[in-house]
Amino acid sequence: MATATQDAVLGGAVDLARAAALDLAEHPEDVGEHLGYTVEADRLVSHRFACTAKGYRGWVWTVTLSRVPRARKATVCEAVLLPGDDAVLAPAWVPWEERLRPGDIGAGDVLPFRADDPRLEPGFTPTGDPEVDEVAIGELALARNRVLSPVGIAEAAERWYRGRQGPATAGSVASAEPCMTCGFLVPLQGPLGTVFGVCVNEWSPDDGKVVALEHGCGAHSETDVEPRPSEWPDVPVTRDLVLEPTSGTGEAGAAEAGATAQGAVDAEVDAAGDDVTGATPDAGAGEAPASQPEP
Repeated sequence: MATATQDAVLGGAVDLARAAALDLAEHPEDVGEHLGYTVEADRLVSHRFACTAKGYRGWVWTVTLSRVPRARKATVCEAVLLPGDDAVLAPAWVPWEERLRPGDIGAGDVLPFRADDPRLEPGFTPTGDPEVDEVAIGELALARNRVLSPVGIAEAAERWYRGRQGPATAGSVASAEPCMTCGFLVPLQGPLGTVFGVCVNEWSPDDGKVVALEHGCGAHSETDVEPRPSEWPDVPVTRDLVLEPTSGTGEAGAAEAGATAQGAVDAEVDAAGDDVTGATPDAGAGEAPASQPEP
């Protein structure tokens, strides 16, 4: 494959390339210094100019020039703004169906079809036996193309059990009895029915919601039952706080330390034979005598 040769006419057409970049830029000051050019092919050269526009660090204005054989005049093929090696780029585009999160679907929105959804598996296929098909389709409602797979059942159970209708909520812990003993619970069918049911009590905050059998609330059908014993040990609680001063803490400690020091001083004085116990100093003790007038 032949290598493209340098083209003096196209390589020197910097002013023509800059004019094309200025036409493309929003502001003239957005086109910076000339960064050189690249020979793309015979009589085809791309000039590069630094982009100084805000938010486009590392981007480059690229203007491609060409000329016809034996011509001494260059013409502009295209002018574009391209990212450089250290350009600031937008995050990689993520398809809409991968950006969705629970709660994003609104009225009129339709989720994209997933043929390989791991939460689903092929449903019941009619066998041709009237008895088997009647039970499967009429009673078990299996006439669906796909049904929940073990993965889908496990994910749903984990999400519900750890959610607001699970056994660890504040209302559930404070309730006297769990939902499994409530008359307003309608159990679910299938594997999920071993752990969950639907609350149908209009006075309950969970009315119409799937709740764990170990969940509970204050709208239980049997509200006259005794509170459930707690698994936590009984800890005595002191209602009236009584403070007892100790040595070395606060003003009481300082007073006690002072009294102790004074007692030590008195003991030393008594040992020296100077009995001052009960002595009361004169009112004027420690005061300087009044000055006498000069004669």
